[in-house]
Amino acid sequence: MTSPIPLTAWERPYWQPNDEEIVLQFYVFGEFEAVRVPSQPYGSPGLPAGITSTNHYHHALRSWDGYPLKGSLGKLFKDESPEAYQRAVDAPQVLVVRGTIKDTADTGYLRDVMGVLAGLLDIGGVAILDPQILTLLDADGWRRRYLVREGAPIRSHLLILRDGESELGRNWIHTRGMRKFGRPDFSLRGVPDDQVNLAGSLCERLVELEALGGRFQDGQQVEIPGLPDDLTGRLGGSLEHPDFHNTFVEFRWPA
Repeated sequence: MTSPIPLTAWERPYWQPNDEEIVLQFYVFGEFEAVRVPSQPYGSPGLPAGITSTNHYHHALRSWDGYPLKGSLGKLFKDESPEAYQRAVDAPQVLVVRGTIKDTADTGYLRDVMGVLAGLLDIGGVAILDPQILTLLDADGWRRRYLVREGAPIRSHLLILRDGESELGRNWIHTRGMRKFGRPDFSLRGVPDDQVNLAGSLCERLVELEALGGRFQDGQQVEIPGLPDDLTGRLGGSLEHPDFHNTFVEFRWPA
């Protein structure tokens, strides 16, 4: 067990009242002691209203349609994080933390949930799976990523991906995880090979803006130094969208 590092919440200076919902979901694998989760040393009074935790025997979940360690998703985790995957597979219990809450002007909700996750690692948790960013970490890896003095960067809670497009030399840069902040993800289409880094940096700035409460309107333009034309954002997607499971703001890179 490590010495607890209190987690921090940050204000969202661009936030305005809205009807958006924040969605959180985590799977914690382990064999848990029958004690109160020690979340307070991490700055968390416990799970916020709207977020619940349910404890399951692992064998009871293996046949569940949404079980995350089987199929193509399970293969992804096994290939990318074999040690964490094996620890998760071998764990006798799975605690599912999930729910929705109304969009808020600060991230106290995230601090509180992450504090509970940290506490669960102290009482028998061995791995945590975050399906929204397709990440499975063992206990030590999770602590290194999130238990950071002065707070883990916003980027730690999100995923920026690069996929090739049908046109040779063009790429699709896109994000996952913005539902944690009640905001759309981002999609940048048609990015040339030599501008992938620029597009990745743009994604980092855009997700930070939204995490701090900003919102994009359909048709909103973004000026990017070095590009001949502004990028125009178009809103799309839904919680059922196969690539995002979220709404998104899509920009098409200049030809």
